[in-house]
Amino acid sequence: MAEKINFRKHNIAVVIPAYRVEREIESVLRSLPAYVKHILVVDDASPDATAQIVERLARRDKRITLLRHDSNRGVGGAMLTGFRRALELGARIVVKLDGDGQMDASHLPDLLTPLVRGEADYSKGNRFRDVQALRHMPFIRRLGNMGLGFLSKAATGYWNVFDPTNGFIAIRAEVLAHLPLERVDNSYFFETSMLGNLYLLGAVIREVPMPARYRDEVSSLVIHRVLFEFPLKLFFAFIRRMWLKNFIYDFTMLSIYMLVGLPLLMFGIIFGATKWIYYANLHIAAPTGTVILPTLALILGIQILLSAIELDLQSVPKEPLTSPL
Repeated sequence: MAEKINFRKHNIAVVIPAYRVEREIESVLRSLPAYVKHILVVDDASPDATAQIVERLARRDKRITLLRHDSNRGVGGAMLTGFRRALELGARIVVKLDGDGQMDASHLPDLLTPLVRGEADYSKGNRFRDVQALRHMPFIRRLGNMGLGFLSKAATGYWNVFDPTNGFIAIRAEVLAHLPLERVDNSYFFETSMLGNLYLLGAVIREVPMPARYRDEVSSLVIHRVLFEFPLKLFFAFIRRMWLKNFIYDFTMLSIYMLVGLPLLMFGIIFGATKWIYYANLHIAAPTGTVILPTLALILGIQILLSAIELDLQSVPKEPLTSPL
């Protein structure tokens, strides 16, 4: 179905964040199909020969533009530079493709098709649909992605997205132009930060099954960032989403459930714990009423918050913001 679409007429730009990819960048650039109109390589102050290789290839392929950072801004910072230039060039669809060769450019038609047809505003790869390819993913990486994936669903609101941390993405320019790019994270939290901001716009996301290619490349992602930075950023992203979506942009039954359920839950925990400690120190049994009151508050609070979670699960955007190209 994807081959029936003439992608040449849709002004497609590919942004490639490049850092320490001197071995892979040439093959990545050569793999891009002819229908890609703009290839924007963002050299994020890479200390190797990445920029020199791109400059050499740009003399042969006029589609290639090299953008350079004086200091390292992270993958998100590189993408924001590329996004802004793509919008200046009038791109209708902007794609992110990593420079390390992990993403197979042959899957671009699958990624672009739902955007061209107006079926989605944002599309992304999903590495967890291909069981055979999944077996080649390092176990620690697979386990970490699954754990972070669940937390990212809660933080962003896209409960239907199974691989939220996947970086092979494409976005309609109309949606990209309305994103508050200054709010998008510059670090490896970039993909999740994008999802959080897209949810607040009401953008529809389509996942496309595709395997990642794991070779001998060295990841720049440091473990301590995953263990310490990601959970904190996910927590703040969740709080921001709940506050803006349910109390600033809208006010629904979910808002009421949160206003009632959270105080009940907190009252049950704090009052119950306080009274338990008090009577335990006196070595006497607590009165029946003192036991029942926090217990009821806990039960009611949990039940009401479960109803809020159910409504949140149903609140995933379903109607695309954009129309067919």
